[in-house]
Amino acid sequence: MSPSFAPDLPESLDWLNAGMRTRRAGQHGCLTALAFFNAGSSWSVQKLHDLQALCARHPQRLRAFGVHVPRFEHERDPRRVLKRLHRHGISLPVAHDPDWVAWQQYGVRAWPSVALVAGDGRIETWLEGDGALTELEARAEAFEGALPQEFEDDAATPVVRQREPALPLQFPVGLAVTEQYLYVADSGHHRILECTHAGRVLRQFGSGDPGLFDGSADQAAFCRPHGLSLLRGVLYVADTGNHAVRRIDLRSGEIGTLCGNGKRGTPRAGEVTDPRQVSLDGPRAVAAMHDQLHIALAGDNRIWSYDLGRARLACIAGSGQLEVRDGTGSAAAFGQPVALAAVQQAVYVCDAAGSAIRALQLRDQGVQTLVGHGPWEFGATDGARTSARLQEPQAIALDPDAPLLWIADTGNDRLRSLRLGGGELSSYPLSQRLHGPAGLAVGEGAVWIADTDAHAVLRMDPRSGDLHHLPIGE
Repeated sequence: MSPSFAPDLPESLDWLNAGMRTRRAGQHGCLTALAFFNAGSSWSVQKLHDLQALCARHPQRLRAFGVHVPRFEHERDPRRVLKRLHRHGISLPVAHDPDWVAWQQYGVRAWPSVALVAGDGRIETWLEGDGALTELEARAEAFEGALPQEFEDDAATPVVRQREPALPLQFPVGLAVTEQYLYVADSGHHRILECTHAGRVLRQFGSGDPGLFDGSADQAAFCRPHGLSLLRGVLYVADTGNHAVRRIDLRSGEIGTLCGNGKRGTPRAGEVTDPRQVSLDGPRAVAAMHDQLHIALAGDNRIWSYDLGRARLACIAGSGQLEVRDGTGSAAAFGQPVALAAVQQAVYVCDAAGSAIRALQLRDQGVQTLVGHGPWEFGATDGARTSARLQEPQAIALDPDAPLLWIADTGNDRLRSLRLGGGELSSYPLSQRLHGPAGLAVGEGAVWIADTDAHAVLRMDPRSGDLHHLPIGE
């Protein structure tokens, strides 16, 4: 049961990006939003972005900070959590609670949860789940009359302990490869790069500043783009930070919006007459095949399909609940789908929170789990599918020359492969370690890896396991 007054924050908390001058959650003269979250949760990340926006609008009435609580073993490492915060653009002060001490003291029940604390330390309300923060904003606006004449914040002061290095790439994720080119979603720089296979940059799509603007390659804007997919001279982009799906005409360089209005929302099936009237929830991956563009919505926990010929949006699988459950259509459930790979009449789905690989049959919309047992079952075990384990995988890619699915097993910093048709899961021996890999492409005799936390793209020879660093932009 949650306490009525906010307990003092435990001394064991490690403040990742801030210095603290007090352990009190309450602050005289303002409201405090204390957010319990998980860095790998799409819902949690969106909640932190919402809080950042509210604090910017009400700087003297509302302050906020986060307490990170891990789901996975690798999330107990504060360095990896800080990388996630940087990758997602989180600037709120964040404390790390690897042993769930503050979580238990506050009686938290789910990610994300926000305790709204009054100046005297009283918890006014709890906001649980992924809902909007309209109640919190209304309370902050009503608090204006109670402000003291001189407002001093003695709470968390953001102190940057570590910045990401100034490198040509920042948190690269989605990859796509053709006979001539390699395309890279440079998410931290809010742009898409067209490169040679040797890493020379030929074109940049997007100004480099975050935004949702269509137009020419240098005037358009993305916001933390992730998944990429090519079809007939068009590069489709899961523009995650904008909650939109974009298209790049590779002949002209023009960038347009297929659907999405820049704000998180629940999609509706039907004809798309105005792309900016469509709401999406955290698109993380796209897979184009024939005249269909399949879309993985990490915040929605469902797989959608956009008919490129008729401009129609339809949900093809998923209940919206965060689970690993097989079934047909809406009877199935996904655990935060973040990557897709399509072939013939099947779409393979990578579930990050579920540590699972799923197969979606397009003929009957049936979903089957190939590897994985649920949101709390993870590990690094190779072998038969019944006993094999992954830990928060972030990317998959189909091998065009073999019945093989390559997997970026991000939580274990491994490259894994699953032999399709009933085969086993294997770890692929590499010549060097990976650092939070979150993007894959296979083609032209190589496996291309976005070594995301190292801000690099690697080319792997599958015969030897040798890795070659691509000097993109160097």
